[in-house]
Amino acid sequence: MSLLVAGVDEVGRGPLAGPVVAAAVILDPARPIVGLADSKALTERRREALNDLILEQALAWAIGRAEVAEIDEINILQASLLAMQRAVVELAHQPEMALIDGNRCPVLSCPARAIVGGDRTEPAISAASIIAKVARDREMTELAILYPEYGFARHKGYPTAVHLKALSDHGVTPIHRRSFGPVRRLLS
Repeated sequence: MSLLVAGVDEVGRGPLAGPVVAAAVILDPARPIVGLADSKALTERRREALNDLILEQALAWAIGRAEVAEIDEINILQASLLAMQRAVVELAHQPEMALIDGNRCPVLSCPARAIVGGDRTEPAISAASIIAKVARDREMTELAILYPEYGFARHKGYPTAVHLKALSDHGVTPIHRRSFGPVRRLLS
């Protein structure tokens, strides 16, 4: 029997608003999913379709997150590692190995290996990248209903010109990361 390997990735390190979201996925070797790639390289429509396939066909998948208050308290790198750790803990089957996108591994109960660019080369990491991005994008689209003047459905909290102008015009919301430069400068 082959090793249970989880792919792990996070999204949302760069935005000024919203949580950082991670996913862990254990793919089923008997049910390969064609077209897995780095979520950023896929169209939204393709990501959505692959997301549904992953959720349906993976042996296990889970989402982990770190909230804005945690990001502000422990910094974005530590919050990203925490979200990844939470995703792995939530898996229905505990992996025997975790492949982490990036250059650092969270503390896990199984061996882990960091792979820079792993979301482009490891199918399980690509799958994690996709479901994390779809989950976070959907959440930011829902938050756009609560805060319509900020344009979250379009930029997902990233520091675009539209978002920076909205911050300047309307101020900081409870979902903004106060430790991030543009937000911190507005508050001081």
